[in-house]
Amino acid sequence: MPGRLRDPQRGRDLPSLPPAPVTDAAPASDAVGPDGNRADTGALPLRGKTVLLPRSPERAAALAARLRAAGATVLVSPAIERAPIEDTAAMDVAVADLGEFAWVVVTSVNAIDELAASAARRGLSLAELSGRARPGGPAGPGTRWAAVGPATRRALEAAGVHVDLEAPVNSARGLLAAFDALPAPCAPWRVLVPQGDLAKPTMSQGLRERGGDVHVVTAYRTVAHALSPDVVEAWQAGTVDVVVLTSGSVAREVAAQLGTDPRVAGVAIGEPTAEAAHAVGLRVDAVAEQATDDALAAAVLRVAATSPAPPGPGRARADLASPTEGRNHP
Repeated sequence: MPGRLRDPQRGRDLPSLPPAPVTDAAPASDAVGPDGNRADTGALPLRGKTVLLPRSPERAAALAARLRAAGATVLVSPAIERAPIEDTAAMDVAVADLGEFAWVVVTSVNAIDELAASAARRGLSLAELSGRARPGGPAGPGTRWAAVGPATRRALEAAGVHVDLEAPVNSARGLLAAFDALPAPCAPWRVLVPQGDLAKPTMSQGLRERGGDVHVVTAYRTVAHALSPDVVEAWQAGTVDVVVLTSGSVAREVAAQLGTDPRVAGVAIGEPTAEAAHAVGLRVDAVAEQATDDALAAAVLRVAATSPAPPGPGRARADLASPTEGRNHP
């Protein structure tokens, strides 16, 4: 069961940012194989399928490339966006005192960017403030770092921070289970949990139940991002076959902006995201085994293998919900 970058607990009417352009897919006939030559379109498992990735082009690039190589037409447009918090005082105080925490528990790549920005305001790096650099560099007895999954671990390592604990199952519950496998601390242990404004309390509550003195700081806000007109048109025309959902907030915004269509197959990055998708009426056909691009691509392939061949271009779906029908910000 994979993890996610974030899975919001509570939604709200969020301010929309301007739409981002759709990244158009190359035709299936232009797909290339691993050797750099044009691939045999007859062997492309996603030929004729259209997959929606409601993520930023930067975050979606690797997965989009995998899907296009398998023959899919891929639409890329973010449904949510990270926004800075208005008052960074609490965040800056926590980051200045990083060395006083036994652990920093990170459940979002977005939080790492804000931690690094806060450290930079002091003219230092995260590694310098925590006293824990990547292996081979200077290391001290200071703060240890825990990551919810491989993407979070890689982002921390890119910031020069050594990761001491990674969840074997990429979720808050998975990371709590990893803490359970550690020797019990001999004294009260301070824990910093930087997270988004919509984050569930699963991690912070779980750490408190395990004896942690938990300090939660809001590192960033999550706001809605208007999906591009091309994506809206494709959804309404019934030409989207699969949508990939990478957080609960993404699922909620897809339903809010596009409505729900029972003929669009859904792929979720983890069980909490799948639960959020079900809650707003979106279909979920597969859950990625890990929170990685390879696992998401494999899940899309599994869904495509069990889905009927798509009708011709411009196929209409009479039962398509209106774009406002699925709005749900619990």
